[in-house]
Amino acid sequence: MTTPPYAIDEMISAKAIAARIEALAGEIETAFAGTSKLVVVGLLRGSFVFIADLVRELDLPVEVDFLEASSYGDGMESSREVRILKDLRGEIAGRDVLVVEDIVDTGFTLHAVVNLLRSRDPARLETIALLDKPSRREIDIRATWTGFEIPDEFVVGYGIDYAQRNRNLPFIGKVRFTG
Repeated sequence: MTTPPYAIDEMISAKAIAARIEALAGEIETAFAGTSKLVVVGLLRGSFVFIADLVRELDLPVEVDFLEASSYGDGMESSREVRILKDLRGEIAGRDVLVVEDIVDTGFTLHAVVNLLRSRDPARLETIALLDKPSRREIDIRATWTGFEIPDEFVVGYGIDYAQRNRNLPFIGKVRFTG
């Protein structure tokens, strides 16, 4: 698949992301105060930068695990069919769990992951998303915490890709097709 020519316009700066993560970490610490260990589950691949920065800000005992779910492939539109490509390595029964998502768009991925993990009987399960596009929602689900609400734009950066490109940008950028 070849990608059409495009440019990227900065939408959310690295500085704004860092400040928001610091604030979110404080809210999460309050919500999970007293936990013996918080299992932070990153949804690969888009959340890897967010989860790294978030756990460094948390003053809680944490364990990090990953789950890979996909409903996009290399496209720009959700297929609405969520596939689990990599499951957790550890058990979450009876444990406090925080699911970390890069972006909630249609809601299909987060809904499927939450249902899967709830079936494993965690003591508590909460969710956080760096970005939320409520105008695209097809399933009634919201993350417990959200970094930024954005309009219906295709975005990249800070771990989020377009056809496996641009994950390394330190900011969130809007993709603008030029050709």
